[in-house]
Parts: sequence; structure tokens; C-alpha cells
Amino acid sequence: METQEYTTNISHHFDKFSATILDTAPVKIQSIFVVGSVLTPDFLPGRSDINSIVVMDDVSLEFLDFMVVLGKEYSAHSIAAPLLMTPRYIETSLDVFPIEFLNFQEIHHTVSGSDLLRNLSIQRTHLRLQCEREMKSKLLWLHQGYIESLGDEQLLLERLSHSITGFIPLFRAILYLGGQPLSLSARDTVTAIKKLTGSDNSIFEKILELKQTPSSETGQQLCDCFGNYYSATKHLADYVEQLAD
Repeated sequence: METQEYTTNISHHFDKFSATILDTAPVKIQSIFVVGSVLTPDFLPGRSDINSIVVMDDVSLEFLDFMVVLGKEYSAHSIAAPLLMTPRYIETSLDVFPIEFLNFQEIHHTVSGSDLLRNLSIQRTHLRLQCEREMKSKLLWLHQGYIESLGDEQLLLERLSHSITGFIPLFRAILYLGGQPLSLSARDTVTAIKKLTGSDNSIFEKILELKQTPSSETGQQLCDCFGNYYSATKHLADYVEQLAD
């Protein structure tokens, strides 16, 4: 996916943050990447964090202490703590976290060093298995979240609206398994999932709207949203399970 047009979302604070790491880190830095929503049309300045990956030969305690000090300085500028990895960690984790690395591969910008993410080899079998596991985990989470809300409409609304964020990388992985093109846009990704499965998954679009704009949904409307959300999630879990056949 082409992320270049969205690199203007990367703030000058992050430029300083990465430059400080490169110039003063107590270990040799191999690469720095920006990843995630900052490289998409869904980025909200002032609300969304800037996420990154720092790759080095070895993650030492000395470097962690260095990052603690740096983090205190830059957290106020919506710069999240970076993911710290070694080339060996990346190589041996593709079978464990294929969804995450697929999204890193598709949505990243190389700030410094070699582009280790571009040519990752992600196995379809590993990706499908994690997709199934994640979908079934979502179902358990929905059970638990509904019970824990204890009838609190505001809490249920917050749980529903916040949950969709975790679905988007998963949806991209399912689209990849289905041989479909991927999109940087969360809305386009949700629409593509509906087309891929051939079922009415419009509730995912509804939940995305709840996240992006305030809602007056109350009472029975929220219960209906939850019921539809659960049904659509279960249908998608069944779809992913069938991909193993």
C-alpha cells in the first residue's frame, strides 16, 4: 500500500525523537520505522499516537533506561513508546504474530536504515490460524464486555466504539487471505470485508461511526447494536475457520 502521501502526518517532534535515538543511543540502531494509523487517512492529530519500531542488534537494559528518559520527554507529544526488536526477533516471530507483521509490512515508513519490513515472508497457514484465534477471542471478549457493562449504557457504548480499532488489522489479514487488495482506510477495509464474505456486515460500519462521532444510541438501540455486532463477528469467525478446508 502507498503511504507516502501520509508521511506529512509525522510531526517534527517525532523527527527530533528519532534523531535523538540515532545520535545518542547507547547501542547501534539498525533501522527506525513509523507504523500504524499515522500513515493512513484515519490519523487524528492531537488524538492519535505516532507508533514506531526501532530495530537494533540487542535490546539491552542500558537502552531501555535510555528510552525511559526519552519517553518522559516525548510522551506529551503523542509519541507512543516504540516497539523494540532485533532482526532475530523479527525472523523468529513471523509465525507467531503474522497479523501484526503483515500490517507492519503493508503500513510502514522507513525513517532510517534498511527496510527490513518490506520483504517479510508471511506464511498463509500461520496467518489463517492467528486470524481464527483472534476472531474467537473477539467473541469471548464480547461476552465478557457485555456482562461487565452491567447494563451501563455509556460503558457499553465505549466498549463497542473502542473495540473496532482492534478489528481493522485483523480485517486486513482476512482480506489478504481472500486474495483481495488492502486499503489504508478503516472504512474501506470494513466495506471490503462485507463484499468478501457476501453477508451483511454493515454493523461494523455502524460501530466505526460510533468511534468517529458522538452517538445518542441508548437502551434497546445499543442492545440491538451489540446483538448485530456479535452475530457479524461470529459469522466472520466461521468464514475464517472454513478457510482451513
